[in-house]
Parts: sequence; C-alpha cells; structure tokens
Amino acid sequence: MPATTGLHPNLAAFLDMIAVSEIGSLLLVKSDNGYNVCVGSTPAQPILFSSYAQHPRRRSEAQNSDAAGRYQFMGRYWDHYRAKLGLKDFGPVSQDKWCIQLIRECKALDAIEAGRFDEAVRLCRSRWASLPGAGYGQRENKLTDLAAVYRKKGGVVA
Repeated sequence: MPATTGLHPNLAAFLDMIAVSEIGSLLLVKSDNGYNVCVGSTPAQPILFSSYAQHPRRRSEAQNSDAAGRYQFMGRYWDHYRAKLGLKDFGPVSQDKWCIQLIRECKALDAIEAGRFDEAVRLCRSRWASLPGAGYGQRENKLTDLAAVYRKKGGVVA
C-alpha cells in the first residue's frame, strides 16, 4: 500500500510529481518507489540506502549535497522535522508527512487541492531545486512536463 493512500487525489498526484521531478521516473522503479534513493543516483547506477531508521546523511561531493529519499530531503533538516512532526523514522510515511509539511509551509495546500497546479508549483519552488524557477543553479524541469506527470498520476487542473 503506498504511503499516500487516503490523501486528496490532487495532493497524492502532486507528491508523485515532486518525486519524478527530483529523482526521475526510472529511479522510482529501480528503488523502493524512490524512498531509499540518495543524491547522485542515476538509473544506471542507483545509490540506495537500506535502513529507514534515520536520514542516511550520505554526502555526495559531486553534488555538494546529502539529499535523500523520494523528495530529496537535506540531512541538516532531518532532526528539526523529525521532532516537529513526531516522525519515528525516515520511512515512506514519514517522508510523505515531511513533504506535506513543506507544502503547508509554502502555503500551497489549498492551491493543490483546488487544482491550481501552476500556482502550487510556483509556491513550492523554493523547497525543491528541480521545480521551474527554483533558481538554485541545478537542473529545473519544464512546467508542462511536470503538469503531464501530475495529470498522469490522477491530478486534476482547474
């Protein structure tokens, strides 16, 4: 059963879209639906962690990052969100809760549930470098490509 079971369909689709944006659809298949992926992974050479007890904090010098999981969370924020959200581990349910919390902090939840996809992406781009307009100097995906993923995953655009 996916960790996103029971969520508003647009929110579940938005989470899927973020995962595809951050790590790509092929890595979702070559891993535990992305939940155990470390930064620096490629479909040809996935870098996976085996324990969900903690954020793995496995640093990639090439990417200057220790991002991990389906939504590529930075290790430096793990302790804060673990305490704030009462997360018992870094497993799929915890990662989804953390992702939803970031969406709430971006004040994008209403836009997502109402199907205002473009607005929701704009509101969330400060949290995920792969979203268009994020401005972190990393690869950014096209809004049209992300909207296609969102729709394919069951999201509805108003």
